[in-house]
Amino acid sequence: MALGGLLLIEAGVAVALLIVLIVRVRLSPFIALTLVSLGLALVVGIPLGGIVKSFEAGVGGALGHIALVVGLGTILGKMMVESGGAERIADTVIGFFGPARADWAMMTVALIVGLPVFFEVGFVLLVPIVFTLARRLGQHPMRMGLPMAAGLSVVHAMVPPHPAALLATQAYNADVGLTVLFALIVGIPTAAIAGPLYGRLIVPRLAPLPIAPVPVADEHDDRVLPGFGITLATLLLPVVLMMAGSLATAVAVPGSTLDGILRFVGTPVVALLAAVLVSYWTLGLARGMNLGTIQKFTNDCLAPTAMITLVVGVGAGFGRVLIDSGVSDAIVAAATSVHLPIVLLAWLIAALMRVATGSATVSMATAAGIIAPLAAANPGIRPELLVLATGAGSVILSHVNDGGFWLVKEYFGLSVADTIRSWTVCETLISVIGLVLTLALSLVV
Repeated sequence: MALGGLLLIEAGVAVALLIVLIVRVRLSPFIALTLVSLGLALVVGIPLGGIVKSFEAGVGGALGHIALVVGLGTILGKMMVESGGAERIADTVIGFFGPARADWAMMTVALIVGLPVFFEVGFVLLVPIVFTLARRLGQHPMRMGLPMAAGLSVVHAMVPPHPAALLATQAYNADVGLTVLFALIVGIPTAAIAGPLYGRLIVPRLAPLPIAPVPVADEHDDRVLPGFGITLATLLLPVVLMMAGSLATAVAVPGSTLDGILRFVGTPVVALLAAVLVSYWTLGLARGMNLGTIQKFTNDCLAPTAMITLVVGVGAGFGRVLIDSGVSDAIVAAATSVHLPIVLLAWLIAALMRVATGSATVSMATAAGIIAPLAAANPGIRPELLVLATGAGSVILSHVNDGGFWLVKEYFGLSVADTIRSWTVCETLISVIGLVLTLALSLVV
């Protein structure tokens, strides 16, 4: 058997073993991911001196971003919950869309909030509202959580100026305006099917959640909630700052002081930190809280994020071992040897890279780098469609090496099996439906 084929088999066995250890043996995901990652590195022949380095590089690379994002996002969410801001937004959403369409409301909010931010940032910003809505309506949190996650995922994969989609747009030399237009035509129905519609089908089949993972403030009937405008402005501040960072090149001379400032405040960490500090005033001090209370809220909400952060980190470490072992290269070689139309090939390479690495951004970057020269040699292919196909492929089959998988599982308190039948299937629906609609659009444009 060729070396590439053997690597793919070994990687498949590792994923299966990981699921067995977590689901059947009931081993902690943190321990199981660490064991399987180191074991796979041994089996595929990574030198002993490099095994731990490879794993730590993956963990450190993810935690350098995710730990700060989850921490700051959780603090902002805590301030929204304790001040009543999340309840105010939930009341307004229910009043506008109606209780029966709260899931559609969360999908819509996610499509807007997710434009400039990475999936994890949008997720931690919106999850307090999801749980507040769920409590008010007496429904499973995934009824609103799955549409929210679907909206964020669609925007992440397909719609500039989101960083991942913008990366593919630049690689293919696609027109940004047309890409946005085509992405909305394809992305909105895709999110609707994979989010609210699939959610209504699968959520009744999930195990009930006895305890909400997000801390809940004591509810008092006579409590005066913060205004909708100030709460929404605080929530959207990081979104606005990150959007400003994304548009820096359009409003400032590259390399100028203004360009540097916009890029700095537009980084997720700085934008979220600014929003947290603003929330201390708008949702805290201005509403009668004192600094001691705010400090207590901050400390209390960070402790539960430790396991979430660690699991996401070791999941990235597992993905790094797959990359360093040569599994990713084997997948690229196998995909490029298949004679397919370029649009399908872009989707296939991104999909296989997603399964191997767990990262939508890495998958899009890799696929775009491989397909761009082929696209340049075939000018009859609209580059905007290649962006959509690549983005659709990059979100397929989220599983145990994807940080998003563990975010959904841990925040919503799901079992691995329920996470697969809800979140993994949702992501796969986004990928397949996005491809089908992109191919249909190619017949028109």
